[in-house]
Amino acid sequence: MTTMRDDSKNNYPKASNFLVNGALLTYIGGMFMMIAFCSPYWVKSFDETFSQFKHMGLWEYCFDQFRYPYYQFDHLFDGCHHVFSEEYYVIREWLLPPWLMTVQSFMTIAFLLTFFAQVVMAFQLVRFPLNFILQREYILSFMCFVCVTTTAVLLFFSITIFGASHVRRDWLMYPNFNYLSWSYGMACLSFFFHGFSAFCLFKEFQFSYDRRRESKNLIMQMQPNPQHRLGWAIQ
Repeated sequence: MTTMRDDSKNNYPKASNFLVNGALLTYIGGMFMMIAFCSPYWVKSFDETFSQFKHMGLWEYCFDQFRYPYYQFDHLFDGCHHVFSEEYYVIREWLLPPWLMTVQSFMTIAFLLTFFAQVVMAFQLVRFPLNFILQREYILSFMCFVCVTTTAVLLFFSITIFGASHVRRDWLMYPNFNYLSWSYGMACLSFFFHGFSAFCLFKEFQFSYDRRRESKNLIMQMQPNPQHRLGWAIQ
């Protein structure tokens, strides 16, 4: 009796392969995004140039005895500092042009969306809470699809804007001494993984919606038909 009760308790729809693959791709893409988001190697200078600028990320710049020519005082910027630190206060406007702040905003929103989607997909995969997941799985799948798709779009705009603007001469001096480094490559990989994940999650939404519609039709067929009983009563 205990075995039969346990079998009936575990007899519920498991997570589909679309959801499993979409979650796995999102987790990998989120890992790449976190590395790109935190690491200061979006742009790096060639070692052979002995440039005073060394490398930078979305939130950090590294210099070696750099003197900003438009700063009236003879101050050397040295080492790695957060872009909002007191050290870079006087040159922050130069370090953060509008296009870079746009990239920062896009990456921050994408970062929040992908990890929100990962939390939702984790609950879907473990089926907890079970009744809530089974009743609203198609809604949760659609929500994850929207979040991951928006993340992929924001990543695309971020890497496109940054890739096209990092050579601007009104930003870092001597842009021909610099090149896009591995942190930027991580952002590109994250975009591709989120794009593939969005496709899997769209298929998962279609699958869960069709499964819900079929279950509703089955429930309707199992319900007694009052018109049928009324017809027999008249006869």
